[in-house]
Amino acid sequence: MLDRRQSARDKVIYGGVAKVDERSGSRDCVIRNISENGASIEFSNDIKLPKEQMLLTIARKGRSFLARIVWWRDNFVGVAFSSESPAPVSDIEERLRKSEKKKRQLQRRIKELLEG
Repeated sequence: MLDRRQSARDKVIYGGVAKVDERSGSRDCVIRNISENGASIEFSNDIKLPKEQMLLTIARKGRSFLARIVWWRDNFVGVAFSSESPAPVSDIEERLRKSEKKKRQLQRRIKELLEG
């Protein structure tokens, strides 16, 4: 099979958030491979893509990418990153993400204490 990618992709498992448009909100996803030019993304179930672009945020890399959808099949999507320079994840977004994670941990602990 002919590989038309401009650069090799690294196999990874990164958590991400894809914002397709204002109406459909954000969807959690898993980045399966990534390069400086694009990525392969997996969603938990089939996704309908009303637009040709999405904002892909990868907290582990501390970056967001404007991504053009190249292909999709079921719950897998291939994207090419826009030539526009990617925006860094803001400090507020990062703090909110950490706060939400801590909240979930505390909720699980409270549930354990109440059940035990």
